[in-house]
Amino acid sequence: MAFMRKSKFRHVFGKPLKRDECYDGIRITRTSWESTYCAVNPKYVAVITEAAGGGSFLVLPLAKTGRVNIDHPMVAGHKGAVLDIAWCPHNDDVIASASEDCTVKLWQIPEDGLKENLVEPVVDLFAHQRRVTLLVWHPTAMNVLLSTGSDNLVIIWNVGTGEAMLQIDMPDQIYSGSFNFDGSRFVCTCKDKVLRIVDTHTGKTIKEGKCHMGSKPAQCAYLKNGQVFTTGFSKMSERQYALWDENDLNEPRTIEEIDSSNGVMFIFYDSDTNMVYLAGKGDSIIRYYEVTDEAPYVHFLTLYQSNAPQRGIGFMPKRGLNVNNNEIARFYKLHNNGLCEIIPFTVPRKSELFQDDLYPDTASDVPAISADDFFSGKNAEPVLVSLKEGFAPSKKEQLKVVKKNILDKMPAKPQQQQSSNNAEAAAAPSLPPHSIKFNVEDLKDLQEEIKELKLKVRSQDKRIGNLENRLQQLEDNADEEEGGEEA
Repeated sequence: MAFMRKSKFRHVFGKPLKRDECYDGIRITRTSWESTYCAVNPKYVAVITEAAGGGSFLVLPLAKTGRVNIDHPMVAGHKGAVLDIAWCPHNDDVIASASEDCTVKLWQIPEDGLKENLVEPVVDLFAHQRRVTLLVWHPTAMNVLLSTGSDNLVIIWNVGTGEAMLQIDMPDQIYSGSFNFDGSRFVCTCKDKVLRIVDTHTGKTIKEGKCHMGSKPAQCAYLKNGQVFTTGFSKMSERQYALWDENDLNEPRTIEEIDSSNGVMFIFYDSDTNMVYLAGKGDSIIRYYEVTDEAPYVHFLTLYQSNAPQRGIGFMPKRGLNVNNNEIARFYKLHNNGLCEIIPFTVPRKSELFQDDLYPDTASDVPAISADDFFSGKNAEPVLVSLKEGFAPSKKEQLKVVKKNILDKMPAKPQQQQSSNNAEAAAAPSLPPHSIKFNVEDLKDLQEEIKELKLKVRSQDKRIGNLENRLQQLEDNADEEEGGEEA
């Protein structure tokens, strides 16, 4: 008699929304790079689009469903095709994009969405010598971003200053990567079929081991309990998944073959429920598993199946889900015909009360540490928040980049004594470092004033031109009248 393992997630099911509740008419990119082409957060859905002579992606508010106009505003500042996009986990209005033009750009989306094409990024990050292929945000530190490129470089950036803080040379092309729970380590898969765990402070490789032996790209995800989940291909080109212990990458804890399809399988991990969702490129199936400490460690639950293959897919963070409907996951599936289909996954329950076992405290949008703390060697686990009353996003300031003057080597002058009438000002506490925003606002005011003056000058030039034409006409008429009297 076969033993049926009990699980509260065994009956999870996905049901797509109607077409008019999804996004339609999107010109999805045709690039061949293995990416999900889609990124989602609780405010926006972003999709990489096809663009002639450059790279662009679409950003839509979640509520703006239906058909997308062909002239809808885009984020279009790259000179090459966009290969990857990633929303900042601590600011829902900030998104990073990587491109074939060797740059990473940071964009600030206006509060009410795009009204016109956005072509000016908040900051450009230059360091890669070849195309940039992957972006991963640090899970707990503010403004820390990791990028990888075809130059075999892994770069960890402080986007608040626009500086590359750590560069790690890899022996081959990096295919995928993931931070661990507190961001102190980073795991990546490479073209040389080796799985590596790297220290994010020193850049040193802590552990490495042979991964999937197939030639196609392998994917990886760092799990909350210190294990690593990977998908890839065997020597016989059969798709497989494996679970590894971070302290021993010589042999996987378990490895299983899935099927013989040829699409790369992307991993979407929910650290709150320890569920792993696998969505293959070109598949019409989303499989989901539960990872536990009991052998065989990875337990197949069930699958979602449809008729249409997925060209790309996005995964909603936990704080963007509808807890009143027992929704534990939501996918944004890109079709070949330009449809972005929304598929909520729910757990059927009779009770209408909040289900504490389905929604443990989840990662909030508040960073646990600053970028300076992280680069000084500190680590911290994510700041958690309860979803019982629904998630209310905290108020965020716009991303401001502070450029350091590397030429300024002058020693600091000793403070001069203040005069008696400035005694009160001297006693006042100094302003915090972020007070530079006043200078930025003054600069914006000056730019607006210059813009208005330019408009006035143009209008005056136009008026002068009209008066000169009118004067010329009067002089011509006067000459004709004088010629007629002489005749």
